[in-house]
Amino acid sequence: MIRRLHVDVRSSCSFLGTVLKYLSTALLFPTAIALYYRESLLPFIIALVVTVGVGIVLERLETDPSLGHREAFLLVALTWFVVPLVGTIPYLVAATGTVADPVNAFFESMSGFTTTGATVMGSISVETHSRSIMMWRQLTQWLGGMGILVLMVAILSELSVGGTQIIREEAPGIEVEKLTPRIRETARALWLIYAWFTLAAVVAYYGLHLAGVAPNMRLYNAVAHALTSLPTGGFSPEARSVEAFSPIVQWAVMLFMIVAGTNFALYWYAWRGRPSRLTKNAEFRSYVLAMGVVGGLISALLFLGVGLSAVPEGIATIPGSIERSLRHGLFQVIAIVTTTGYASMDFNTWSDSTQVILLFAMFLGGSAGSAAGSIKIVRWYVIQKSMRRELFRLVHPQAVRPVRMGGTGDVIDEETILGIFVFVALFLTLFVVSTVVLLVDAHRTPGLSLSALEAISAVIATLGNVGPGVGDVGPMNSYESFSNAAKLYMIFLMWIGRLEILSVLVILTPAYWRS
Repeated sequence: MIRRLHVDVRSSCSFLGTVLKYLSTALLFPTAIALYYRESLLPFIIALVVTVGVGIVLERLETDPSLGHREAFLLVALTWFVVPLVGTIPYLVAATGTVADPVNAFFESMSGFTTTGATVMGSISVETHSRSIMMWRQLTQWLGGMGILVLMVAILSELSVGGTQIIREEAPGIEVEKLTPRIRETARALWLIYAWFTLAAVVAYYGLHLAGVAPNMRLYNAVAHALTSLPTGGFSPEARSVEAFSPIVQWAVMLFMIVAGTNFALYWYAWRGRPSRLTKNAEFRSYVLAMGVVGGLISALLFLGVGLSAVPEGIATIPGSIERSLRHGLFQVIAIVTTTGYASMDFNTWSDSTQVILLFAMFLGGSAGSAAGSIKIVRWYVIQKSMRRELFRLVHPQAVRPVRMGGTGDVIDEETILGIFVFVALFLTLFVVSTVVLLVDAHRTPGLSLSALEAISAVIATLGNVGPGVGDVGPMNSYESFSNAAKLYMIFLMWIGRLEILSVLVILTPAYWRS
């Protein structure tokens, strides 16, 4: 007996075609950059033609598509796989550097759109790659930061019907907070806030250059880094990341990373005259406290000199300097917690104990409703509140004590709490299994010597969309030395990590496809 599928695949693919068709307009920006710098337009013209062509073909699979609960799952998973796939075209057509290889190009594109920031570029410079290709690399992160489908819900009326489900699966948190009566207007509000903060970052970065305190932060760099600060992406056209810029730029980037890792709904409330929603929010306070405590600890270790295992040229004056210790300690912790992945220095030069603290920070993540990845602070907040309740119940077994969010006092329902524990357990299980997978693969890869700490950092950096790890995958290195099999596996980790695992794994279960 043949069972009928209960998923309208044609409808999901049709909506995907519409998404590709509209998203192809983003290629006009790097095309304009190529025109300005008199570089080849071919990578973007071919990408534009292919993307529009594929979009039209998919769109015509269903003339009157409908988006139900299951179709939304499939649409989200397919979008976040296919969009990075077509995003490889400019790299492949340009055929420069290590990203001329198809697997490397897919890795770089997936890392871009998922705002992971892990790279396989052997040489990061506008000398090896054109300015337009490097700007495309930056733009992929900006498009993925607030969410590709959140943008599409804001633009396309046909997606507004299933918009809540789409946003819930693409940008999952405890729940989707509707800021306005219509989900389409909510999506527009989030993207407008995101765009305005990006513009503010461009003005701030370039303003420092015009003021004469940031000589390297010319307009190109200002735009490039604004496009990867707000999505917590971390790509930079500079090989040494933010280390290439003056201290005042690093402090400015810190500010925008904190902004990007905060729940964007709180900015909407502040703009609407309710700033207390930000200051009283328990998740926001926990987020700031976590960065302050971990950043303060690492800064203290750097100040005392015990946080460094080596003293490379240019940073010999960190021990004993309050400003340098605070700047590098706070910068790196903020970059890791918000999963931005920038680097103000090579933390491979830090001691093992300091690097372990950074690895711990990779599991924290920013706020729900932000551009940050990893597990996210709100889940850890709910877990510690639940643990405290269980300890209380051991003493008072008959007591009824709901878990509440601090500040608002809202009760968190038991189903949500269970979902959080399941997600964290699944995340950690996948983390352990993936670490073993990379270690096994490293043993069969000639020329690759991967320690357990490096494997651990590579997994959490890709699954948590953090970007850099330690050792061979440190902030000034790349993932290029891994085998193609390992890279493809890490592409998978970035993909499911961006969608917080369950949204992808659910479509791999038999129950999803059949009644």
